[in-house]
Amino acid sequence: MLTTTRRGFILLTATAALAACSTTIPMLPKGASTPETLTDAEILEAINTVRRANGAPPWTYNVRLEEAARSQARLMAQKNTMSHDLGVTLRQRVTAAGYLGAVGENVGKGYKDLQGVIGGWMDSSGHRSTLLSHRFVEFGLAAARSSGGKLYWAMIAGGSFEAWQG
Repeated sequence: MLTTTRRGFILLTATAALAACSTTIPMLPKGASTPETLTDAEILEAINTVRRANGAPPWTYNVRLEEAARSQARLMAQKNTMSHDLGVTLRQRVTAAGYLGAVGENVGKGYKDLQGVIGGWMDSSGHRSTLLSHRFVEFGLAAARSSGGKLYWAMIAGGSFEAWQG
C-alpha cells in the first residue's frame, strides 16, 4: 500500500555547518512532527530558517507547487525510483497543478526526515543552488512512502520568468 505524506517534512536538527562547504544549516528543537504530520507552518519555518542562515530571503508556501511535488513523490514511490522525469516532466506536472511560472525541483530518496533530505540537498551544489536561489520566491514540498516503507521527497520552487531574464 502506498501511503502519501502530504505535509510531512520538517524536522531540522542538522549541524550548524557542513564540513565540505560554507553553507549553514541551523539547529532546530527536537521533537517536531513526523513527515506524515507536519504542518505548512512547520515546513515553511524549516525551509526559511535554512534560507535565512545562508543569506537568502524567505519564501512563501504554494499549494499548487505542493500538489505538483506530491504528484512526483507519489510517482517515485510507486515506481520505487528516484528521478525528475518518470514519464511526466516537471513542466507538465506544474502546469497540471495550475502553476505557470519558472520552476526548479529537488528530489531525494531514503531520508527519514526533512533534516536528512535538506542536508543531502545542501551537500549537492545543484540542489543547494535551487534551495537557496534568490530568483525563486515560493515552494511546495511533499513526500510519499513506497510499499516497502522508503520515503521519496520532492520540493518544487517557483517564481517569475522575468527573474531569469537578463
